[in-house]
Amino acid sequence: MTYPQTTASRAALAAAPVLLLLAGTALAHPGHHHHEGGFAAGLAHPLLGLDHLLAMFAVGLWSLRQSRTLSLGAPLLAAAGMLLGAGLAWGGVMIPGVEFGIAMSVLLAGVLIAALVSVPTAVGAGVIVLFMLFHGHAHGNEMPHGASQFAYLAGFTLATLAITFAGRLGGAWLMARQSRLLRGLGVAIAAAGVFFALG
Repeated sequence: MTYPQTTASRAALAAAPVLLLLAGTALAHPGHHHHEGGFAAGLAHPLLGLDHLLAMFAVGLWSLRQSRTLSLGAPLLAAAGMLLGAGLAWGGVMIPGVEFGIAMSVLLAGVLIAALVSVPTAVGAGVIVLFMLFHGHAHGNEMPHGASQFAYLAGFTLATLAITFAGRLGGAWLMARQSRLLRGLGVAIAAAGVFFALG
């Protein structure tokens, strides 16, 4: 099966390396707080957290084996989950075990990829939004003091879309060769999720 590249997906793929260069080396959450401003901090936050980066990329990878509707909508669903999570954080709604939820989202996304699991569109949409809700809540809580909420939101939304698109395109490249490569990547992502959970 081939996956045609739309203008938006090509643009997102082109933007992803630039975003990665801006982010530098992947760091854990404690390093996020030194960023000043709104847009740049929001843009960097998903890229500076390896857990965020892997989860978003994994969602894009996994979506490739789902229905066309879910596959095309995965980046928007990921962004919606992020926005919902951030909105809850800014509204003062606490979610217990956010960091554990983030780790589990990486682990489970890796398992879904490795097992080549396909689910109904509605179920898959719910899974993506739930996974990203934890990440969005962390993003909302870690917004730099004094940053513009709107600019910060715009930054992490753009990064989420770009990373998820990159996952879709990377998955299409792997699937055009051998599904075992995709499975192997899923296993590696799941292993990273276990590491995050234990850490």
